[in-house]
Amino acid sequence: MEREQQPGRRALLGAAALGAGAMALGGAGTAAAAGSGTAAGAAGGTSGRGHELPVPTVIGHRGASGYRPEHTLGSYQLALDMGADIIEQDLVPTKDGHLVCRHENDITATTDVSAHPEFADRKTTKTVDGTKLTGWFTEDFTLAELKTLRAKERIPGTRQRNTLYDGRYEVPTFEEVLQWAEREGRKRGRRVWLYVETKHPTYFRKLGLGLEEPVAKILRKYGRHKKDSALFLQSFEPSSIQRLRKLVATPAVVLLSTLNSRPYDFVEANDPRTVADLVKPEGLKWIASFAQGIGPDLSVIIPRTPDGKLGTPTTVVKDAHAAGLVLHPYTMRNENTFLPADFRRGTDPNAYGDAFGAFKAYFATGIDGIFSDNADTALLAREDFLKGQ
Repeated sequence: MEREQQPGRRALLGAAALGAGAMALGGAGTAAAAGSGTAAGAAGGTSGRGHELPVPTVIGHRGASGYRPEHTLGSYQLALDMGADIIEQDLVPTKDGHLVCRHENDITATTDVSAHPEFADRKTTKTVDGTKLTGWFTEDFTLAELKTLRAKERIPGTRQRNTLYDGRYEVPTFEEVLQWAEREGRKRGRRVWLYVETKHPTYFRKLGLGLEEPVAKILRKYGRHKKDSALFLQSFEPSSIQRLRKLVATPAVVLLSTLNSRPYDFVEANDPRTVADLVKPEGLKWIASFAQGIGPDLSVIIPRTPDGKLGTPTTVVKDAHAAGLVLHPYTMRNENTFLPADFRRGTDPNAYGDAFGAFKAYFATGIDGIFSDNADTALLAREDFLKGQ
């Protein structure tokens, strides 16, 4: 029913949106009907140009960051080889205006920069989106300088095995990732989907390093600027999506943090609305005027109780579908420390818990996809869910 209410908007997402309304209404049985096989995208058509996105869609969060240092070509390659439907990149700029893939502009925890004495004087304290941070930042390095660094595991205490790969990979540029995706697409005979986030866009715009224009320029260069492109744009700042939508037709998603938070561009603009306001029907209608989906924190879909267990699902899935929006919440991880309390197993916070049980609970809400550090687990969980297990 919701798909009929908003055919144009849902069609923009092709198969990513297909079946979302049915899933919201029918649970596992109708999800299987919607997600089995592939379907042609309606806007411009993606049939004949590659496989379509299954529902629920599995998004490789920063690649396969459960197994490799995040935002490296090694992490992206492993996620793709595992079968992730989409691979995520977060973009920040260098001093000389290149776009590189890092979750944050603070590269202290994700590179070996602290081991480079030639960059010792670059360590500094900055306030990014209201948070004071001390470390090394991409905007203080040229691309050539960043290329002398090597990536490392961000949370070695939790993912000690990932440290085996420390020093193996460079910090990739966005252009290198686009070129990688083109090569892999030709090899596999299908398009490789990407999910691209502008990080801290207001902060960088104030530095004269605005993200939207260079992102749009490189998307046009590689033909990923169209409404049927195999790419989603995303940002926690709605104004960044609004800027991008004026530059390219690529489908876009507004990311949403916890209910009591405010997008940082709202803080800067003295807009009092919180995420709780944006997920109400009127807020979702506003988002739908310039975006095709939302990417909320999983707690927005199913809040946790005071003891950390999953509570009662909200109406956000139903309300978003009614507004013609798809939902790709974040982030599922296998380790106990990240799971709801009722899905933890044993006392070791770094051991794997019952991730399959948690996936099942989230899929049952009717979400259209999910970000996961462990694409292989997510894919098996989807298979179980579509079989009704």
